[in-house]
Amino acid sequence: MTEKNKGIGDRYQEETKYTRDSMSGGFLEWDSMPEPFKQYPDARQKIKLPAPVKDGGMGLWQTLCKRRSQRDFSASPLSLQDLSQLIFASQGVTAQAGEYLLRTSPSAGALYPIETYLAVNRVENLAPGLYHFNITKYSLELLKESDESPALCRAGLGQTMVMESAAIFIWTALVARSKWKYRERAYRYIYMDAGHIGENLYLAAVALNLGCCTIGAFYDDEVNAIIGVDGVNETAVYMGAVGRCD
Repeated sequence: MTEKNKGIGDRYQEETKYTRDSMSGGFLEWDSMPEPFKQYPDARQKIKLPAPVKDGGMGLWQTLCKRRSQRDFSASPLSLQDLSQLIFASQGVTAQAGEYLLRTSPSAGALYPIETYLAVNRVENLAPGLYHFNITKYSLELLKESDESPALCRAGLGQTMVMESAAIFIWTALVARSKWKYRERAYRYIYMDAGHIGENLYLAAVALNLGCCTIGAFYDDEVNAIIGVDGVNETAVYMGAVGRCD
């Protein structure tokens, strides 16, 4: 491929490669390290999630073999316990190492740039609306009590599973958390992190006999506008629809 025919993706891949000549020494500016957690202190409501169940359930190998993308969902709601299990599987805290809260999914440098929002359609004991997952308090922060599924469906290129699902996970990246350490290569790690989280959601859904389908095709800034982020410092990178298939 000639230089003239290279697209921005090709150029980015090339320019962010690590080579022995480019790996010069450096230092981290600890005083400028971004905040590791996002919270909404003025949220309309804060809902403590039930503790996740960590024992029993389907075995790992059976879960892996049964994993498929499911795009057809029934009208049956999820329980709040189901939602808690899915959230824990994708971004739950499993240990603490110094000031770092280690999660169920890996993250480059334990920086965890991915934030979780949920557009709830049908979850028992939870009003339909837009929520943010508060990691440190293991709770949901209600941002908007409204049905966001039609707008998310339009932003998701008209994929009707968005409206039919019980809940839509929306994952954003707070880019500075990774760029503080990894500079331009951080974007590679951000997308890897999101992929790890998405796979955990799939496996948890299978283990709970639920359906799941992750979504990478959407109008970025329309999704950003729905959840109220600027699309630069924080931007949507991935989504996942979950629900019952009975």
